[in-house]
Amino acid sequence: MAKRCSGILLHPTSFPGGSGIGDLGQAAYEFVDFLAAAGQKLWQVLPLGPTANSPYNSYSAIAGNPLLIDLYRFVDRGLLTEEEAQLGFPSESVDFERVVPHKNQRLRTAFQRFHTSENSELQRLFTEFCEAEASWLDDYALFAALLAQYRGALWTEWPAEIARREPAAIAAARVELAEEVLYHQFLQFEFFDQWQRLRRHANAQGIQIIGDIPIYVSHNSVDVWAHPKNFQIDPETLAVAQMAGVPPDFFSATGQLWGNPVYNWEYLAATGFAWWVNRFRFLLRFVDWVRIDHFRGFAAYWQVPAGELTAINGKWVTAPGAEFFEVLRRELGDVPILAEDLGLITPDVEELRDRFDFPGMLVLLFAFGGDRQNPYLPHNHRQRAVVYTGTHDNDTTVGWWLRAPQSEREFLIEYLGLTDHRPHAENIHWRLIQQAMASVAEMAIFPLQDVLGLDNSARMNRPGFATNNWDWRYSSKEPLQAVRDRLRRLTELYGRT
Repeated sequence: MAKRCSGILLHPTSFPGGSGIGDLGQAAYEFVDFLAAAGQKLWQVLPLGPTANSPYNSYSAIAGNPLLIDLYRFVDRGLLTEEEAQLGFPSESVDFERVVPHKNQRLRTAFQRFHTSENSELQRLFTEFCEAEASWLDDYALFAALLAQYRGALWTEWPAEIARREPAAIAAARVELAEEVLYHQFLQFEFFDQWQRLRRHANAQGIQIIGDIPIYVSHNSVDVWAHPKNFQIDPETLAVAQMAGVPPDFFSATGQLWGNPVYNWEYLAATGFAWWVNRFRFLLRFVDWVRIDHFRGFAAYWQVPAGELTAINGKWVTAPGAEFFEVLRRELGDVPILAEDLGLITPDVEELRDRFDFPGMLVLLFAFGGDRQNPYLPHNHRQRAVVYTGTHDNDTTVGWWLRAPQSEREFLIEYLGLTDHRPHAENIHWRLIQQAMASVAEMAIFPLQDVLGLDNSARMNRPGFATNNWDWRYSSKEPLQAVRDRLRRLTELYGRT
């Protein structure tokens, strides 16, 4: 890939269509074609794991999200009718409470027909997939089957012999839940087939996909259930013993308490970081770059004892990040990693990032508070970096502009050399996209909402708020066509094609 390039941040759930949630079907291919026509080389997605809504709260660090499966692919396979594949939900947003049960019903119908199908070729491919992926798939499919049997209860609330994975109990569960296990294996077979097809289409157009590794995994996940020694788990209760979070700062007087278990780094080091290496090895089969969320946790992480209600009484603990990345490099070579180095960044984090030559992140929405030394201002950018207008956790550029403090607005107006001091909400997104394009940073990425000039109503996530997140969708391919040529001209102007 050329040193200078650009791309768009968009999670697949945001694609349009009548199935109630974006998927890996026609709209995904149309989006990839739009990227190519607009001169873009990168497509960044959020974590792709199975979840009820938030991509950062998944049941597995490896499995794919069945809600992203294109139902029309089952029509091609003869497992659904066209009427069954069209759920008829509107495209404006994802209504998870309505969509999840309806889509799951269609997925089960397709599975039941597959289960009795005489399509020997499809059956053969499925069997080969299950055999090839058994190292993770067997545990995941059983976990998902048990999760359904116990109606979503946390695995620590399952019968003790199952929670503690006693061999006889696990063997019995595999027999008892054999068809449900097969169902979840089938969903993964279909997800990975569809994802690999889409990725090949993107790569053929010269577009590389940036995947996302959240540094922590959910306590209620197959990863913790199947590999509890990798985590700080109470051996008696199986509850989280030490929780992840971040300390109090300017934004929160009590910090953020995430509740995920932190890692047992001593044990992981003793195993040669095998779990982590396998996690990267697997993801790199499906994406071209890996963005590490909360990269600073590989230098030092904030650890809070179980029972605390806020993150105040935590402490910093040093992590063996350098040792791990040396092992990762030895095992997998120079892994194409992007480091999410936002937030409370200390010299040890920057040293770790630069030691392995990982590009960090620069966000323009953070640039106009503070003084002229603000590292996010374009004239302070470094070349080995990715510049964003904003990320999935930020407001849209237009939404930010309409709510920004007057001091930041005035600074931006002066910085851009604008003579008209009136608000320019209709153009501000293109102004910041142009600043990102002109930056010396090697890569530039924009949320699709910014390219389309959408306001706060199109925001993807509002950190700290439990509802109304992750549900934004665009309505059709027409808005993409309207901005394609302008985006391409800027891309060519600043040498990012």
